Amino acid sequence: MITSDSSKQRLLAIAAIVVMALLIVNAFLLYNKYNQSQVIEAQKSEIIESDKLKIEMEKQYHEALAELEEMRNNNEELNAIIDQQKIELKSQREKINQLLQAGGNLDRARLEIKNLGIQVSEYMARIEQLNAENENLKGENEKLVAKTEKLVENLESERNRAQELTGEKEQLETVKTQLSRENEKLTDKVTLASVIRVKDISVVGMKQRDSGKMVKKKYAKNVDQLRICFSTEANEIANPGLEKFFVRIINPIGETMAIDDLGSGVLFNKSSGEEIRYTSLTEYDYSNDATEICYDWNPSSGNFQNGKYQVEVYNKGHLSGTSTFELK
Repeated sequence: MITSDSSKQRLLAIAAIVVMALLIVNAFLLYNKYNQSQVIEAQKSEIIESDKLKIEMEKQYHEALAELEEMRNNNEELNAIIDQQKIELKSQREKINQLLQAGGNLDRARLEIKNLGIQVSEYMARIEQLNAENENLKGENEKLVAKTEKLVENLESERNRAQELTGEKEQLETVKTQLSRENEKLTDKVTLASVIRVKDISVVGMKQRDSGKMVKKKYAKNVDQLRICFSTEANEIANPGLEKFFVRIINPIGETMAIDDLGSGVLFNKSSGEEIRYTSLTEYDYSNDATEICYDWNPSSGNFQNGKYQVEVYNKGHLSGTSTFELK
């Protein structure tokens, strides 16, 4: 009996130990299962969060691309900035995808997604600023174009006016030239009308004797100077005042007798338009009267030729009288 009770007690003890061990194992399994469930739940939450972050990132990315494309226009500089920003957004997207795929970097991924949003906002603000500046420049350009067109219009108007003025000036110059010519003709007519005519022109050979007395000579070899006389005619058109009379003596061989030291020179013959040499010049205070003028022309060399001489008297550039004389 004692042996039977001892065996029972031993079996009960073993059974209790086995039960205890089973309970411990079961508890461990339950704990391990709980931990595994927690891990699985955490992984599932992480996967869900990662997917949400990816969806959020993709949404921001594609919305940003769409907004950038909407801002594209014909401004090459602006389009180049948009293309560069799209490249930067793509690089940021790839960086976030790598963080999400690696796992355990959700906080870092969230930060990068936030930075992505900030980056997109900065891009948009920059592009809007550039657009505003571009619009301002466009407005200024339109003003400049309008101003330039106005200036061109004014320039064309001024050019046309200048051409008109040039035409008017040419017409005025033509009229002026015509008037000048007519005035010259009238002046010439008035001048010609005011020429003091001379008459009774005489030239006599003279010789001075040792006593100083002047005597007339007919032979050229005895003549050492000439006495020139002529009478002025009354001319009411001529203005009273000092008048010049140019006397031209042409010798028998057709040469004008001229000695510069004795007052010879050149005058312009208004009738022929030629310059001619004259022998001597005498002046007279004319009073619209008829007066005889006489003076001597005394070349130091003498040497007069025999033959017929021609005498011409000019006043105001016109021939006012002619005559001849002869030395034997």
